[in-house]
Amino acid sequence: MTTKTTDHDATPEASLSRMAENLKKVEALTERLTQVMTHRQTHQQSLDGPNQELFAKASQSYLSEAMQNPAKLMEHQMGYWTKTITHFMEAQQAMSKGDLSAPEDNTSTDDRRFSNPLWKSHPYFNFVKKQYLINAEALKTAVDNVTDMDPREKKRLGYFSQQIIDLMSPTNFLATNPDALERAVETEGESLIKGLENLISDLEANNGELVVKLADETAFELGRNIATTPGKVVYRNKMFELIQYTPSTEKVYKTPLVVFPPWINKFYILDLKAQNSLVKWVVDQGYTLFMVSWVNPDPTYRDVGMEDYIDDGYLAAIREVKAITGEKQVNAIGYCIAGTTLSLTLSLLKQRGDTSIKSATFFTALTDFSDQGEFQPFLTDDFIDGIEAETVDKGVLPSIIMARTFSFLRSNDLVYGPAVKSYMMGETPPAFDLLYWNGDGANLPAKMAMQYLRGLCQGNELAAGGFDLMGHHLDLGDIEVPLCAIACETDHIAPWKDCYRGVQMMGSKSKTFIMTQSGHIAGIVNPPTKNKYGHYTNDDLSLDHEDWLKGAKFTEGSWWPRWEAWLKKKSGAQVEARFPGDNDWKILADAPGEYVAKKAKL
Repeated sequence: MTTKTTDHDATPEASLSRMAENLKKVEALTERLTQVMTHRQTHQQSLDGPNQELFAKASQSYLSEAMQNPAKLMEHQMGYWTKTITHFMEAQQAMSKGDLSAPEDNTSTDDRRFSNPLWKSHPYFNFVKKQYLINAEALKTAVDNVTDMDPREKKRLGYFSQQIIDLMSPTNFLATNPDALERAVETEGESLIKGLENLISDLEANNGELVVKLADETAFELGRNIATTPGKVVYRNKMFELIQYTPSTEKVYKTPLVVFPPWINKFYILDLKAQNSLVKWVVDQGYTLFMVSWVNPDPTYRDVGMEDYIDDGYLAAIREVKAITGEKQVNAIGYCIAGTTLSLTLSLLKQRGDTSIKSATFFTALTDFSDQGEFQPFLTDDFIDGIEAETVDKGVLPSIIMARTFSFLRSNDLVYGPAVKSYMMGETPPAFDLLYWNGDGANLPAKMAMQYLRGLCQGNELAAGGFDLMGHHLDLGDIEVPLCAIACETDHIAPWKDCYRGVQMMGSKSKTFIMTQSGHIAGIVNPPTKNKYGHYTNDDLSLDHEDWLKGAKFTEGSWWPRWEAWLKKKSGAQVEARFPGDNDWKILADAPGEYVAKKAKL
C-alpha cells in the first residue's frame, strides 16, 4: 500500500507524545463504551429477528432436495469448490514465483465498495475480494435452488441471506478494508480514534442501539436553514399544529390547499431549502397553503388510533382551514401513509354526506397492499408479533425500528457504507439536508401502529372488502372526488404499480395518474429548476400497469407544473391574498412551529 505524507511532526519524540495522547483517548473512550453498553442491557428492545423456523425450513428443504436430486446438489458444491480451489491455486502460484502482483482480475468494477485500485492490484485484497464474491454467489445459488418451500418464505430467506452477504463484505472489517487501512497510516491512527468516538457518540445518542448517523446534525437548524418558508402556526391540538404560509403573491386562488404529510417522518421534507421546497413553490404559484405538522408521540399516546388521526387530525384541520378562509371546501394532499389515511377520510366523508374536500392529491400513497413487495420479509407474524410486544412495552413504536427497517432495504447505502466512513475512516457525516431529515424520525402510537400493520398492510382490508373504523365500513369505491396520484418509478417503499392498482379501485370518474422518475423522496421533491427527473402520463387507467407504461408519454422535467395546471382548475377564481392572522385569528407561533422540533426519544 502507498501512504501519503502528513503534517505531523515526524520526530520520534513527537510520535511517542501522540501515541500517549491516543492511548489516553482510547482509555476514556473504552470507559464510555462500557457504560453505554451496560445501559443498553437494561433497556434492551424486545424486537428480535426472524423466527428461527424460517432457517430450519430452509435446511429441511435443502436436504430434501439433496435426497431427491443429489446430482444437482453435487453440481452446486463442485462448482463452488472448483472456483475456490482454482482461486487459491492461482494466488499460491503467483506467490511461489515471488510475484507480489495480483492475478488478472476481470471482475466487475460497478460495485462501489471495491473502487479502491488495491482490490485489483494487491494480491491480498484481490484474493479476499474474489473469495467473498465466490462465497456470495454460492449462497445465492443455494437459496435459488430451494424448491420445496412456500414462495413467501423463500422470498424472506432470500432477503435475509442477502443481509448476511452484505454484512460479511470485506469492506466492513478493518483488516480487509484498504481505504480504512490507508487512512489509518496517513493519520497515524487518529482516524481510528475519531471513528471510535463517532461509534460511541451514536450509541450514546440511541440508548446503546447502533444507529449510524447519516448527516452532521450541527449543520442544520429548523427555521434557519431548513423549513424556512415564512408562515405562522394558527391552530394546535394534541395531534398536530396547523401552519398557514405567508402569501408571496397579491392574488391567491379561492380554494385553500391543505397538506397532510406522513407522520412517520417530519413535514419539512417538503420544505428543506428554498431551491427544492415544494411548499415555497406552491405558495409562489398563488395558493393559500396550510401544512399539518404532526405531534411526535410519546408513551401517553399509547391508545391513539387511526380514528384519532382522522377525527382530531384530518377533520379538525379541514374544519379550521374552512373557518380561517371562509371557504366551504378545501383541496387536500396526502403523502405516503397520510395518503392512505386521506383515502379513509374521503370514504368516511362520502358516507357522511360531507363535501368538504373538493379534490384529492396522493403522493406515493398505497391503498392496495396485496403485493407487499420489499416489505414482505417484515410483514409476517414473527416480525409483527415482535413489533406488537415492543409497542405494548413502550406505548409507541419507536422511530428507531422504522428507520432500521427502511435502512436495511438498502443496507449497503444506508448502513454499512456510512458506518465504514464514520467508524473506520473517522469521517464526520456530511452536511446533507435530506439525510438530516431522514434521521429526524417520529414515533408511532401503539394502537395506530398495529391497526396499520395488522389491518391495512397484513390484512389489506381496505382494498379487499373494506376497513372498519369509526362505525363505518370504509371502501375505496367511495372516493368520488377528482383525484391526482403521483407515484415514483424506483420507489421501494410504495412501488408505483401498487399505487396505480389502488387508484384504479377508487370510485372517482376523474382520475389523473403521473409516474415520475426516481424514488420515494427524490421523485416527489423534484423542482422544475433542476430539470432532473422526467415523468410519464397516460389517460387510460383501465390498463394493467405494464400496458399503461408501454402506452405512456414521457415528458422531460418535473411533474410539478403538470400537477399545478390540474390543481388550478379545481381552485376557483383568484381573490386578495390571505395572510396568517387575518380577521384577528390568533397566531400561536412562527413556522415551522414547536411540534416539529420534538425529537423521538423515550
